[in-house]
Amino acid sequence: MSDNVAADQLRLFIERIERLEEEKKGIADDVKDVYLEAKANGYDVKTMRAIVRLRRMEKNARQEAEALLDTYKAALGLD
Repeated sequence: MSDNVAADQLRLFIERIERLEEEKKGIADDVKDVYLEAKANGYDVKTMRAIVRLRRMEKNARQEAEALLDTYKAALGLD
């Protein structure tokens, strides 16, 4: 009996994961459509992705990453 219950529980977990993965794919497709729409309106998608990535970061982490980037750029004479 316990094997049957464990198998049922495992199946339910797998089905939940599959549903969530499908929803994730749908959302990813929606995000892609928004980027395509922005590109069609003349926006640079690569820069938009960078901004989204920066906005996801905490302020301190973002400042640290920007400072490190500035240091590397200066070391390579890119300023």
